[in-house]
Amino acid sequence: MVSRPGGVCGIVSIDNDRMELADALRTTGAVREFTDEPVEDRTIYEILDTARFAPSGGNRQGWRTILVKDPQVRLGLRDLYLPGWDEYLAMTRAGLVPFAPVTDREAEAEALRAATPRGRGAFADNLHEVPVLIVVLADLRVLAATDRDLDRYTLVGGASVYPFVWSVLLAAHEHGLGGVPTTMLTRAEPEVRELLGVPDHYAVAALLALGHPVRRPTRLRRAAVEEFTTLDRFDGPNFTH
Repeated sequence: MVSRPGGVCGIVSIDNDRMELADALRTTGAVREFTDEPVEDRTIYEILDTARFAPSGGNRQGWRTILVKDPQVRLGLRDLYLPGWDEYLAMTRAGLVPFAPVTDREAEAEALRAATPRGRGAFADNLHEVPVLIVVLADLRVLAATDRDLDRYTLVGGASVYPFVWSVLLAAHEHGLGGVPTTMLTRAEPEVRELLGVPDHYAVAALLALGHPVRRPTRLRRAAVEEFTTLDRFDGPNFTH
């Protein structure tokens, strides 16, 4: 028995709840094509109101969001987005993982010299027309980045911000919306800060694009558990059931 709003008690099927959650987790794929149907402010508010319960280090909730509506600011974001996207495509065409911390830097530099605006796709060129654009910032003063002083790329601080980003996508799915987070604007972080009036102690963590999907992906492909989980050691046997 569980207590429900209004003090009413009833039986809740744990199995059904788990199935509903599993379905949401398995069907919240990236959506980059949207209809022209607008998204009401109330819906955006409800999405953010749900997502705010995402976990974060020390429950410090070091995220800040900016809902961008002004047409000129949206165009500015698109213009800052496109150069990084062109670089991403150039590295992909060269067979590289774009911006990978461990990579062939010479091959990357060669690929970047060949970067052109070709093949951008409708999402990038029309980013300013996406129904909902939300810039997600990370407050660098409150992130417990335990890998900060290691002699490698720092990663851990994102654990206090990106669960919130994922929660926004799940909450949007609940409202019949779809979307995708992109980190491309970080390539132009100083310019983004200036455009949006962001203080220097905030990092640009992501841009969330949301709207009513033209189509929703239903057959997502992911690696099997055995391909990324081993027992006891990195070189241990694959974990299976």
